[in-house]
Amino acid sequence: MTTYDIVAIGNALVDVLSHEDDAFVERTGVERGAMTMVDATRSDEIYAEMGPATERSGGSAANTAAGVASFGGRAAYIGRVGDDTFGKVFTHDLRSIGVHFDSPVATDGTPTGRCLVVVTPDAQRTMHTFLGAANQLEPGAVDAALVADAQVTYIEGYLWDEPLTKEAIREAIAFAHSAGRKVALTLSDPFCVDRHRKEFLALVENEVDIVFANELEITMLYEVDDFDDALVKVRGHCEIAALTRGALGSVLATADEEHVIAAEPTTLVDTTGAGDLYSAGVLFGLTHGLDLATSGRIGSLAAAEVISHLGPRPEQSLRALAAPLLQV
Repeated sequence: MTTYDIVAIGNALVDVLSHEDDAFVERTGVERGAMTMVDATRSDEIYAEMGPATERSGGSAANTAAGVASFGGRAAYIGRVGDDTFGKVFTHDLRSIGVHFDSPVATDGTPTGRCLVVVTPDAQRTMHTFLGAANQLEPGAVDAALVADAQVTYIEGYLWDEPLTKEAIREAIAFAHSAGRKVALTLSDPFCVDRHRKEFLALVENEVDIVFANELEITMLYEVDDFDDALVKVRGHCEIAALTRGALGSVLATADEEHVIAAEPTTLVDTTGAGDLYSAGVLFGLTHGLDLATSGRIGSLAAAEVISHLGPRPEQSLRALAAPLLQV
């Protein structure tokens, strides 16, 4: 028996979200709809140009941990924040919703990371990320006992952008496997896949039990144009593939079964956090003994909730929304 359903490891960030027009995105000079790394100076410049903004704790894996907690699950988080106001806000937000978070803060004055999220009228989000203290998640920072005390260690692919965080994740994977636990990886972003395709392929083939990806990410990983071709390839590599397709819903597959899950109807406001919350629903279901199809439906429900409002975390109790499914 483990204490936690999941321990999520990721970049601890505070999201700063604003609604802007398409011209704003063009002026920033970054890829629309993607995540682009920026330095502190550029982050400050973009922030100064943004209109009224909402500041909320974010970070992909932290959002997933928050989702698991909203379902009534037991989640822990590993990440690094600075000794500043944003760091205190991030820590308070996670702990207040029941997520265990006790990672040491950065002590060298490095500020907490932030992600400037620009939401355009079509609900697409373009992200400008300054990692700050999140970049200090290095070897030795991962608690082996905490990883061993969770059914699943969930890792965000964004961590692969920094050599030190990559080594920390390799440690976490080794800790999980030595304890007989599962490892889940989200590919995070198409451009992240493009940067790290060879290593991601090796992870999915040899070290990851559950992979989460959207349609573009999984086809880019296998360098194919057709989703079905990518699905065939990934089914031969890891135990479970959970693949999202936007309005087309999602597909969950193992070597022996495949389930097509319809997207839940909702009003689209902001796609930020959709994949993170889908992962939360699937992981909650799997760690609570639910079958693959039901876990996928719970994931779709969580994704629908989070895209119905601004921000990457649920505003309603996911456990209450999923109650009919949790009684199966």
